[in-house]
Amino acid sequence: QVQLVESGGGLVQAGGSLRLSCVASGGTFSRYSMGWFRQAPGKSREFVAAISWPGSSTNYADSVKGRFAISRDNAKNTVFLQMNSLKPEDTAVYYCAATRLITTQVMASRYDYWGRGTQVTVSQ
Repeated sequence: QVQLVESGGGLVQAGGSLRLSCVASGGTFSRYSMGWFRQAPGKSREFVAAISWPGSSTNYADSVKGRFAISRDNAKNTVFLQMNSLKPEDTAVYYCAATRLITTQVMASRYDYWGRGTQVTVSQ
């Protein structure tokens, strides 16, 4: 059983940056592909970014491409989401997820484990 704990969320002005972290425990982190999703009030959960377990490939939603960067440190069992040029529409709860599948996954149903989320609020 893998446990995921996100951190790094907060309140930031538009144009600012945040770095989210997700620490995994209870499994072999290096053998899980990781993803970040987000859910805004009244909206369904949406894919943000993913990284394969070898770390050799990444995938991004069009809405964040060029602004967000996902990375991982297998030695620290941690996946990161660097968020730059933040916009008010990026406001959401951000969730970290893990899947045993080797390739990056954009569908939430492909993930086996989820964290509880961290709130990101971007003000005008």
